[in-house]
Amino acid sequence: MVSISEEPSTNDNTSLEKPEMSYEAKCSLTIPIAKPLATKKLSKKLYKCCKIATKAKSIRRGTKAVGKSIRKGEKGFVIIAGDISPIDVISHFPILCEEQKVPYVYVPARSDLGAAIGANTPCSVLLILKGEEYKDKYKECIKGIKELPNIYG
Repeated sequence: MVSISEEPSTNDNTSLEKPEMSYEAKCSLTIPIAKPLATKKLSKKLYKCCKIATKAKSIRRGTKAVGKSIRKGEKGFVIIAGDISPIDVISHFPILCEEQKVPYVYVPARSDLGAAIGANTPCSVLLILKGEEYKDKYKECIKGIKELPNIYG
């Protein structure tokens, strides 16, 4: 017979959590058109604003919903994930945003963007609408986006 010991195993290699990547490592994985890319400090502000806006139900999520909202003229700012593949999925958003005069910014990782809104899945594009519950955070984010260098003119 085989005896079974009741001692817990000290070899704990079965952890499913991945080690957290640094901001710089995430930036190195972004697509070439991801400009203007948010700084580390601005990214944190954007994620906090996303969290508050989600509770207030003032966001549009996903390429189809965001594109439709921008074309309808809804105002806010757009956050685009910088690690989307293929690029064609989100390549039209900068042009669409510039035509409608909607500020936009890229963040390094779609998984972080999804986590910021409390979703279990990654998110490629978000539109944060203007809201009264979080107007201070909203203004901080708009100010930070406008301070980023604009390479297109």
